[in-house]
Amino acid sequence: MNKTIIINGRIVLPEGVLADGCVEFADGKITAVKEGPYNGQATGTIINAQGNYVSPGFIDIHTHGAGGHDFMDGTVEAYLGAAQMHARHGTTALLPTTLTSTNEELLNTFATYKEAKAQNRSGAAFLGLHLEGPYFSYNQRGAQDPKYLRNPRPEEYETILAASDDIVRWSVAPELDGALEFGRRLAERGILPSIGHTDAIYEQVEEAYRHAGYTHVTHLYSCMSTITRRNAYRYAGALEAAYMMDDMTVEIIADGVHLPASLLKYVCKFKGPDKIALVTDSMRGAGMPEGETILGSLKDGQRVIIEDGVAKLPDRSAFAGSVATADRLVRTIVSLAGVQLADAVKMMTLTPARIMKVDDCKGSLAVGKDADIVIFDEEINVKTTIIGGKCLTIH
Repeated sequence: MNKTIIINGRIVLPEGVLADGCVEFADGKITAVKEGPYNGQATGTIINAQGNYVSPGFIDIHTHGAGGHDFMDGTVEAYLGAAQMHARHGTTALLPTTLTSTNEELLNTFATYKEAKAQNRSGAAFLGLHLEGPYFSYNQRGAQDPKYLRNPRPEEYETILAASDDIVRWSVAPELDGALEFGRRLAERGILPSIGHTDAIYEQVEEAYRHAGYTHVTHLYSCMSTITRRNAYRYAGALEAAYMMDDMTVEIIADGVHLPASLLKYVCKFKGPDKIALVTDSMRGAGMPEGETILGSLKDGQRVIIEDGVAKLPDRSAFAGSVATADRLVRTIVSLAGVQLADAVKMMTLTPARIMKVDDCKGSLAVGKDADIVIFDEEINVKTTIIGGKCLTIH
């Protein structure tokens, strides 16, 4: 057993930060988490954290790509390249996320994912696929290509489900005809139905939540209904429902652009770190310079512009995904929303792990869990990323 010991670290646990401690791991698993200074008696490989923070690895449950790569490119190279870029920023596990597309593209994605997962040895691990669309509201489409939007029909989605056992999450507008039946089918398969790109009123979200398995909300505030008036009457929307359903989890793009400081504070106050996952929703421009790029596949994607730290549609009428990385999300939620570091890390680790039901092996520094670890400094600059006990990134 080749043991590794991280010493001289400030250990980030769900309940707070240990001022000085050690983390030991071997064979890809954490074997000990100890408070107090290293006594120099244990044997094994030593990693000196030099007083920096030692945290669980970041888990991104909604990302489309990074480093010039998009998962819709349909190549193994794109998957591996995006995973490597995210790993350099502290992400140790992620859900590759699709955009609305042809079914042919989607089926190609399934084959590519399997091949890429088998080859992925130097990037963030793949936890399964997140399908974003095509069952979305036209009015709340955002940057999703409208020509692919449609209602869920069993003859279509059963074919898709039969084509892959790697789908773990599917974002859907629950007000669409057939969406409740579809949500129940997903839940039956162990796939998380998530509410996204929706024009639903409160009552429709409540029904989806209570009776169709829709327990999570995709990028809260983005492409989502709020209070509307129909004739003389007011109706609450999906946004209000997300707050009213106490056990409903949400995700936020905490890049400081999609949501300003005031809304970041608002979400954190009323949902709390146990119900909020930080997500990048990053496209290929994450980690890349500003300028023109493509959202979605290089073949059929949309031209977008990266500026002001975010991707925008060419007419600047809407954002087109973020260019954030996980370290930026943690940094932003601490600096702009005033969240304590342990809670910020929880929103990037344990909470998304619980949402995706992988918290038995990921999401916190605990004995028996995967040795997915990130070391970062006071400004959340990543120094070392460790995935499954393997050091991939040292800055």
